[in-house]
Amino acid sequence: MTGFAFEAIGTARTPFTDKFGIPRQPRLVDAPGRILLHPPYDRIEAFSGLEGFSHVWLLWVFHDDCLTAGWKPRVRPPRLGGRRSVGVFASRAPYRPNPIGLSAVAHHGLVEDADGLALAVSGVDLLDGTPVLDIKPYVPYADALPEAAGGFARPEPATRLVARFSEAAAAAVAARDPDGALALARLIEQVIAEDPRPGYMDRYPERREFALRLYDCDIRWQLDGDTAIVEQCIPQRDTPP
Repeated sequence: MTGFAFEAIGTARTPFTDKFGIPRQPRLVDAPGRILLHPPYDRIEAFSGLEGFSHVWLLWVFHDDCLTAGWKPRVRPPRLGGRRSVGVFASRAPYRPNPIGLSAVAHHGLVEDADGLALAVSGVDLLDGTPVLDIKPYVPYADALPEAAGGFARPEPATRLVARFSEAAAAAVAARDPDGALALARLIEQVIAEDPRPGYMDRYPERREFALRLYDCDIRWQLDGDTAIVEQCIPQRDTPP
């Protein structure tokens, strides 16, 4: 068998409505998400027993333009600053023969609202709207391998930036998230702390202004040394909250 057809069991709803700013790995940022389940997979009994597991694996599909980008035998991982190339199978780059991703995320149980039945998760690194192919429990005794070698991805990268809010930005964030349900301020801080800029940006030290989108908000920030000053938070209202 050389060809397979898969059907998405759900769609990821996440704060990441643009690719720039998505954490490079799961659980680097405590970003909330939901896996909105499609019929006929939106059945509570299909998740019976999962409540005893703190984490789950999500098997998903790179969508957006990643689907049409085609595969590349060599890629330039962000961890290598975009300067060195490695084989695609030594990376987690999206330019794969089959555009499949895998993420271990925290699991918070089922929720049901007007949109339907969903699995609540956190620590997501998925673009909003990502098709999810499968959900599997994370089994610590088999899946956690503390003796494993991390190759060029070891050690864990250090946090590089500290986010500070201007008065105007802080007020705009509070206005967009008045009850703190989105934890928007904390999410902005964590995403910026992971330094979402491409690794090759040190070639352009003169560039100081950047923007990313979380939920329906354009977040504009400016670098001052190792500090990122969040200058604006502008709701666009063209993306569901």
